[in-house]
Amino acid sequence: MEIAVVGSSDFVIGFRLAGVRKIFETNHDDIEEKIKGIMEDRTVAILVLHQDDVGRLPDHLQKTLDDSVEPTIISIGGKGESSNLREKIKQSVGVDLWK
Repeated sequence: MEIAVVGSSDFVIGFRLAGVRKIFETNHDDIEEKIKGIMEDRTVAILVLHQDDVGRLPDHLQKTLDDSVEPTIISIGGKGESSNLREKIKQSVGVDLWK
């Protein structure tokens, strides 16, 4: 299973330097298609997105990402509310690892 990262070149560069292989640089015009393609890729276990990019997606796709267990969606950065990583791990694993 792999980690995939979707976003602008500034957002993905740190992940590329960390050795993540599935990096998808996008602009705002094609991000929706890239995300849909990754959601169908069974080798991706975790999808990392910038919070601002998630906020720009259509409501139905945001709902799909929120409900997704596989891949687990992690949204980071931005000025919006931060995602609750603990809840995402609990949702994907089925157990609260902090207890």
